Amino acid sequence: MNTSTQETGTLPHLGPARPAAKTDRLAWWRRARFGLFIHWGPYSLLAGEWQGKRIDDGIGYGVGEWIMYNAQIPVSEYEQVARAFNPVEFDAEAWASLAARTGQKYLIITAKHHDGFALFDSRASDYNIVEATGFGRDIIKELAAACRRHGIRFGIYYSHAQDWRHPGGAAFNGRDDPTAPWSGGEPGAGRWDPVQEGDFDEYLQKVAQQQVLELLTRYGPIDIFWWDTPIGMTPERAASFQSLLQLQPDIITNNRLLDPDHPNAFSGDTETPEQYIPATGLKGREFEVCMTVNDTWGYKEHDHNWKSTRTLIRQLVDTVSKGGNFLLNIGPDALGRIPPACLERLEAVGRWMDVNAESIDGAEASPFAKLPWGRCTRRTEDRKTCLYLHVFRWPETGELLVPGLRSSVAQASLLASGTPLETVRRDNDTLVSLPAQAPDADVSVIRLELDGAPEIIPLRPGPNAEGRLRLPAWLADIHNRSYGGQAFFDVDAETPAIRAWTDCQTRLTWAITIDTPGIYELSAEWLSPTPGASLCVSVGNDSTVAALPTEPTPGLTSLAQLTLTQTGPCLLTLEPLEERWRATDLVALELRRL
Repeated sequence: MNTSTQETGTLPHLGPARPAAKTDRLAWWRRARFGLFIHWGPYSLLAGEWQGKRIDDGIGYGVGEWIMYNAQIPVSEYEQVARAFNPVEFDAEAWASLAARTGQKYLIITAKHHDGFALFDSRASDYNIVEATGFGRDIIKELAAACRRHGIRFGIYYSHAQDWRHPGGAAFNGRDDPTAPWSGGEPGAGRWDPVQEGDFDEYLQKVAQQQVLELLTRYGPIDIFWWDTPIGMTPERAASFQSLLQLQPDIITNNRLLDPDHPNAFSGDTETPEQYIPATGLKGREFEVCMTVNDTWGYKEHDHNWKSTRTLIRQLVDTVSKGGNFLLNIGPDALGRIPPACLERLEAVGRWMDVNAESIDGAEASPFAKLPWGRCTRRTEDRKTCLYLHVFRWPETGELLVPGLRSSVAQASLLASGTPLETVRRDNDTLVSLPAQAPDADVSVIRLELDGAPEIIPLRPGPNAEGRLRLPAWLADIHNRSYGGQAFFDVDAETPAIRAWTDCQTRLTWAITIDTPGIYELSAEWLSPTPGASLCVSVGNDSTVAALPTEPTPGLTSLAQLTLTQTGPCLLTLEPLEERWRATDLVALELRRL
């Protein structure tokens, strides 16, 4: 790196941004499928509390790394916290080793989060772990080297726009304006301390761009650069960062440099669904689901809402079955220790990966639209296709129905043991004979080797000869949102159903076919409806408003009548209309022609 560049504060003349070609750069990333995210900084010292009060409100419901913002901590007082940051138990080797032995192929760490504190030695600002603390070690340097030793790809998260410490840095305005955008807009609208005032462009040029330059030139190959919260960013401002990426031509970037909600010239390589899994994947774009093990990204001592190992494995499988990568986050404490509950779950996921990695590493999206018992991934090599059936609920009948699979199965086996299994075709489906005991209590995997490409009958049901169409909950696509309630299909329950439908912005869709126009009655089977709440019910272009029953009623209850004019493939959609929507559990729908 040119030292004079650092000393003068000027950037190298790199010319226009690199071309968008990405096939070769993304090949390893598509094979990886599973990564480790680390949010860490001085906020871990506060552990979710300020002045004796738990901070559980605000952005992200009080996530640990936003405590400076959510508690409106003055800059000078937060600086005192940062100076006390002394993670003497930090062990880069242990972190990289953890990723390697738990099946994670890459690691991304917050080099600088929105609090403006850098975990690396920076000449652009002395507000960093080497100069501002007694710890005095460069975290990024140590971790980058450890990852290379363990064969783990290394990525950097950098908050380029939001910075609550350096004058001129942007600050989100969501505290005062619930409709405030997460990109663009006025960069200083959310500032709360007079010392934060300053020129945004001067901050970008003298701090953010200089630090990005340092990160791209001091630490060897950087595989991923992860931007975040582009408050105040414009195309012109984004271009100055984009051009720096030419220093690492093979680097992969996400979609948060300028505007993650709308495609643009700076959308990078990957979409970044946060805290939810897209119902049907993201067609035409690579995507990486980032997910916490509990509810926070940065460490919070009192957040014990840990996801179970079963949930994490199934979220990994679900994401890969839709063609995405799963980036699972940990938030170490102020000493550099990974919380024991988090570590236990990662190790358990790793043990599952030891047995079943073949079904995840390098796997592609499922060829099936829906499966009643779990998910599917696939691999194609040498003109052969292997389907990996991830069974969440082991059938008591001793047979697994694979709906719509017409391909000839050359070989079937349990992935865990290699035990061969018998298969038989029945009409348009395939039946797999299974042992009584599931190989794994959480997710068991069956390997089907096919002769050639999979031949699958699309699953888009329509009314039968009597005009009835039953739609079980497993056929629904559940469209959750980031930081909303996460409704899910509970396959393990005695009565499988869509549960935890708490968010009025979560909608359900079923892909169906209507052959005959006419008047139809829609009925629903609820386990716990929201009394008196309303839904918008639509089938194709036709819609109506329906009220839920005031109390649970066994079996099907009428929900609405619709006059359907559209025929052919369409979507049946249920969408709540009222904010007072509460937890609702749905077993099935039935559409009946009158």
